[in-house]
Amino acid sequence: MTIVSASQPVTVGPPDSEGGRLVHVHGVPVGRAYGRWDLVVFLGRAGLREGLADEDQIAVSPLIRWLGGGADQWDP
Repeated sequence: MTIVSASQPVTVGPPDSEGGRLVHVHGVPVGRAYGRWDLVVFLGRAGLREGLADEDQIAVSPLIRWLGGGADQWDP
């Protein structure tokens, strides 16, 4: 189950056994990210470009809820 918050529409799940993290936007799965660049791509496709256009913005954005580690945690 994915918890959705109006203030944090993006949820990045904990790293899986392969280092991927499931990404949800407004509770809808949009892909499995293996790094911050994947998030830039997924969120751009979902129409969330403002303030999320590069890897540095992704790392500090208040719109993203990180589960099981922050923006630098990709290892299982």
